[in-house]
Amino acid sequence: MSIITLQSVKKDFGIKEILKDASFSLDATDKVGLIGTNGSGKSTLLKMIAGLEPIDSGQILINSGSKIIYLPQQPDLDENRTVLEQIFADSGEHMSLVREYEELSDKLAHYPDDNQLMSRLSVVMQRMDTSNAWELETNAKIILTKLGISDFEAKIGTLSGGYRKRIALATALLAEPDVLLMDEPTNHLDALSVEWLQSYLNRYRGALFLITHDRYFLDRVTNRIIEIDRGDIYTYTGNYSYYLEKKALAEESAISTQRKHQGLLRRELEWLKKGPKARSTKQKARIDRAHALRDTEFKQVQGKVDISTVGRRIGKKVIELNNVSKAYNDRTLINNFSYEFSPEDRIGIIGANGAGKSTLMDIITGRIQPDSGIAEIGSTIHIGYFDQHSEELLTALNENQRVIDYIKEEGEFVKITDGTQITASQMLERFLFPGNQQYAPIHKLSGGEKRRLFLLRVLMSAPNVLILDEPTNDLDVQTLAVLEDYLEDFVGCVIVVSHDRYFLDRTIDTIFSFEEGGNLRQYPGNYSVYLDYKKAEEAAQQQAASTKEKPKNAEPQNGASSSKNTENQKRRRLSNWEKKEFDQLEGKIADLEGEKAEVEKKLANVSPGNYSQVQKLYEEVESLKQAIDVATERWLELAEMES
Repeated sequence: MSIITLQSVKKDFGIKEILKDASFSLDATDKVGLIGTNGSGKSTLLKMIAGLEPIDSGQILINSGSKIIYLPQQPDLDENRTVLEQIFADSGEHMSLVREYEELSDKLAHYPDDNQLMSRLSVVMQRMDTSNAWELETNAKIILTKLGISDFEAKIGTLSGGYRKRIALATALLAEPDVLLMDEPTNHLDALSVEWLQSYLNRYRGALFLITHDRYFLDRVTNRIIEIDRGDIYTYTGNYSYYLEKKALAEESAISTQRKHQGLLRRELEWLKKGPKARSTKQKARIDRAHALRDTEFKQVQGKVDISTVGRRIGKKVIELNNVSKAYNDRTLINNFSYEFSPEDRIGIIGANGAGKSTLMDIITGRIQPDSGIAEIGSTIHIGYFDQHSEELLTALNENQRVIDYIKEEGEFVKITDGTQITASQMLERFLFPGNQQYAPIHKLSGGEKRRLFLLRVLMSAPNVLILDEPTNDLDVQTLAVLEDYLEDFVGCVIVVSHDRYFLDRTIDTIFSFEEGGNLRQYPGNYSVYLDYKKAEEAAQQQAASTKEKPKNAEPQNGASSSKNTENQKRRRLSNWEKKEFDQLEGKIADLEGEKAEVEKKLANVSPGNYSQVQKLYEEVESLKQAIDVATERWLELAEMES
């Protein structure tokens, strides 16, 4: 059943036609990935469906009663709310019940014999049972924790843009709408959070329509790809791998068709030149066909970014870090780190948000000085720094400056790999900026197009050390694929800070991981190899722990007993709220398991031809599995605190 339908939708921004005549529908079980080059109109299309951007003509039909949630790249949150208040902002009665319960529990802790408070608490708990407020709170905390947010009472105004995006994402997931419109949901998430979100969306029962640069994520979450190509919409039924396969075949077919057309046109034109004397009906038809062939226009295969700038000589000494340390407010980000970068290095730097990755890049480039230690740069080194925040782009750019003038500041001519020189305008064309855009002011560009323009400026400087700090944010998948190919042949040192698993697997051969206390640990191989190392380490640690574990009836030594008592004293006790939640979860899990068994029994007895019934029961089973996983995970967390 279609939830959203677009019929002949058109959108034009003057210098660019976003949609010419777009028609497609979104069904209840669709998980659609929207792709296209930067500036093609992906974010605009999501905004139009969300009702935030008007259409020029056509219509967008939305099923009556369908709940649609739109998650933009930069969500607008209330800075005065706490994290939980923001999460429950649209939950009305649920939020007021949660708050009242917490206040009453706190008062009862001080006045345990107050019968009036006890009576009021009983009423609130009963209302919470009826409205499932317990479950809402539990799910919210699990989702927030999985997204790396542990301080539920922090004010939104004190949090970074990355944390705000995570809170908005958690809010959208908790709302469980019929359709989730998501614009780059993996931005600002570390790899573990992306893995969790990928798993969550695979089980999600509603429809998804998302934009993402993360190709692993796109491949594993979507069952349909929609591509915007110069105003036209193309649909592929399958995931990202399927799209790549069919796209390649379509482009080969288009080229073949165009070649055949050109050959036929050439023969017809030669016939016309001979000047046929008779003007019979048959000959006249052939003349008309020749004219029609001549006037036929073919859409060229979509252009790809062409990165072919020449590098410069690199000496033996690149960058040396000797016992470098850096701390902020008693928090050590980098602890006594030493490394000598070589000209052939392909280094990937990973770690949690705020671990110190960008700080390390700033020390390497000389933007900031370490608290101790020395950072030395070789005399032949020219660093190209593609900053994740594009600070240089956002602050130094004159938004009214023309695109061509910004590039000409780096040089009127560019030397490319074959030794020839091309103009700045030709280089812009290679980066998919056509003539009409080159003379437009920069503020007319989309966020992704500005990032692509900034990347061109960096590469035009002919660096021999290239630092890419979160390069995948806002760059389209086509540009990323070309950048990956460019890095394979790049002569010089490459340092990449990224959470994008696909990009790291394609571009690096060594991992530096930020770990506790500002320590950087080195792992050979790409990101997938690093994950294998971590899994092997965890398995070895678990094996060692089980080997050391004593039988339950063994008497502990005095020292061990004292250590255990100290640990128990440090462990936080369950609040009244959590005790109530813990008591209810075991019964809830049993009920869910029983319900799942009943649905599975029904599913086994449905006739194979009854597809709609099979689909409905299958979705119920998947939903129950998700609910059981969530409840079990929370029960284990509380059980550990209780023990």
